[in-house]
Amino acid sequence: MSAEVPSPGGDLIARIRDFIDRELIPLETEFLRSPPALEPRLNALRDKVKQAGLWALALPKAAGGQGLPLTEFALVSEQLGRTPTGHYVFGVQAPDIGNAELLHLAGTAEQKQRYLQPLVAGKIRSCFAMTEPHTAGANPLLLAARAVRDGDHYVINGHKWFCSSAEGAAFAIVMAVTDPDAPPHQRASMFIAPTDAAGWTFVRNIPVMGEACGGYFAHAEIKLEDLRVPASMRLGAEGAGFLLAQERLGPGRIHHCMRWLGICARAQEELCKRALTREIAPGKRLADTQIVQTWIAENAADIACSRALVLQVAGRAETQGFKAAREDVSIIKFQVAGSLQRVLDRTLQAHGALGMTDDAYVAFAFRHERAARIYDGPDEVHKLSVARQILKRYRQP
Repeated sequence: MSAEVPSPGGDLIARIRDFIDRELIPLETEFLRSPPALEPRLNALRDKVKQAGLWALALPKAAGGQGLPLTEFALVSEQLGRTPTGHYVFGVQAPDIGNAELLHLAGTAEQKQRYLQPLVAGKIRSCFAMTEPHTAGANPLLLAARAVRDGDHYVINGHKWFCSSAEGAAFAIVMAVTDPDAPPHQRASMFIAPTDAAGWTFVRNIPVMGEACGGYFAHAEIKLEDLRVPASMRLGAEGAGFLLAQERLGPGRIHHCMRWLGICARAQEELCKRALTREIAPGKRLADTQIVQTWIAENAADIACSRALVLQVAGRAETQGFKAAREDVSIIKFQVAGSLQRVLDRTLQAHGALGMTDDAYVAFAFRHERAARIYDGPDEVHKLSVARQILKRYRQP
């Protein structure tokens, strides 16, 4: 596998970075005060992105996107991750991008026309309802939500939470058990459920370290009570839920790592600015201290190593498929999440008390991205998986 860094054609990266620096980063102070209040202005900027030909770069052309190769989108995503609103404004935000990929992969013609097309166009938003408060999110085989066939409908009952972006979403992709007696990996199915249907109850936006937020930027708790979904809105075959979840999580984990690298790069920028401007004694700044210089060097090492690894894994997934890159994807998931936490912690420490307030970008990033080591599989699960695969190669035949 070549470690050579791919380069998107033309001046794509420069154009994206210029847009972010000019249009998005200046809005951050307002965003940090109230993310939902800023959504109308962000939606107007989405129109600008479309006019500039930069919309939905990562999605396949057949799905309505622009089909940028994964390795090239890695570099784009790194730029978008420099601000909390980047992916949203450019139409490649989670969970919509993952749901769009699922609909493109397994959706019927009716499902694509009704949900995929307006989703990719940015006319509606979506959410993904799998995680439950009373079962281990790292093991979807333990799902308790049930979907029971009733004629030409399924009746779904369950309790979901951390349904990111549920408030304001037009539909959800819901994962529920359809046959509890089937083999473990064939028990669950996925369904497309309108969020205005009877039986879909929005409970609350979950506070994350004290911030409940709202709209696209929130994580919701949902109750499904006799939610009736037409059988035609089942996504894929009955019992294919686990397989589809894996199809979604493979690229999703790489997308997360790409975004985290952008957050790391932005944190490093903020650390260097702080170090060069914060006076700690007459004629002496933070940048003059060896400990802060060490933090800057350690950040640079974490970013460079993680970046090279993500690009290498993205290249393998692109050429050989996600199944061949499964072990590598697990490695970057916990490696980059760890780098992200270290980089943010050093940056916050350099900001002192300011770093604990929402006057600083790093406070928002630290609060929301600590979950990087938990969602889409906690570090420990990925490490165990990688270790098992490595040990297999050393066992006696």
